[in-house]
Amino acid sequence: MTAISTTSQLGLASRLVNGVLSIKPLADFAKNRARNMMIQRAEAIGVPWRENVKQYAARDWENDLNSVKNPNLTYPDYYVTSFHAYEKGNLSWTAAWEVESAAHAVHAKIWPNAGPEGDSMLRSSYHNVLKKELPISPKTILDLGCSVGMSTFALQELYPEAKLTGLDLSPYFLAIAQYQDQQNKVNWVNEAAESTGLPDASFDLVSACLMFHELPQEPSKAIFREAKRLLKPGGYFTIMDMNPKSEVFAKMPPYVLTLLKSTEPYLDQYFSLDLAQICQETGFKAPKIIENSPRHRTIIISN
Repeated sequence: MTAISTTSQLGLASRLVNGVLSIKPLADFAKNRARNMMIQRAEAIGVPWRENVKQYAARDWENDLNSVKNPNLTYPDYYVTSFHAYEKGNLSWTAAWEVESAAHAVHAKIWPNAGPEGDSMLRSSYHNVLKKELPISPKTILDLGCSVGMSTFALQELYPEAKLTGLDLSPYFLAIAQYQDQQNKVNWVNEAAESTGLPDASFDLVSACLMFHELPQEPSKAIFREAKRLLKPGGYFTIMDMNPKSEVFAKMPPYVLTLLKSTEPYLDQYFSLDLAQICQETGFKAPKIIENSPRHRTIIISN
């Protein structure tokens, strides 16, 4: 795994953290600590994490799961691993039931006093960039790594006339998303973002919100190629994710960095991803990168 290269300071810290996390008992401790801190933060800002999970768990989800699950899907090796302190990663009900609460907890401190509104503020900051930078009003949109649909529903609100497709590897996430799609407006697809099986040139906008930091570099490059195939001429590939050049990460205390990396196994590879080179290799135009929060960036790539 490539070390973070944002600054020499962060690179050294990252290497030290990698050493700590290579010791399984310490890694397990860090994961549990990170998870408990998120639960405590969520409930401190008024997000009832435990109660939300209790309500989800009281429902029978089997029919929902069967209606979205692709029985022919083979999960990539990189996906069948621990994510976000879940041993089964995203392939579990617990992970699916906790996504929304976790998002509110993680994004609560992006801006001072944002609290539970931090998540919606982050998504709005992304959408504000899209409204300013995209000269088109997309009619067909693909939301890659859509999770439980938070990003998909937000895009639907931004572009109410568009036809949305939400794609994710986790059928558990998609079962939640489909359940929450009360008006049945979105086409939910259980596939890998690097091999969607969707038709060529079928989307005006391909969006990936908070997905790439959870990927190794090879599937990331494959997703760029797939986005290129899926986009119509004049379409756009847009990404919103962590900003490796943010001062927040450069100055992050080693203890906090340890907790972060314990739940994000591919963070090093994401931070060293060469976007300009990938765009050149896949035939995209040079990316335009715009900061949309103190620790996030929006990447606009035209086809």
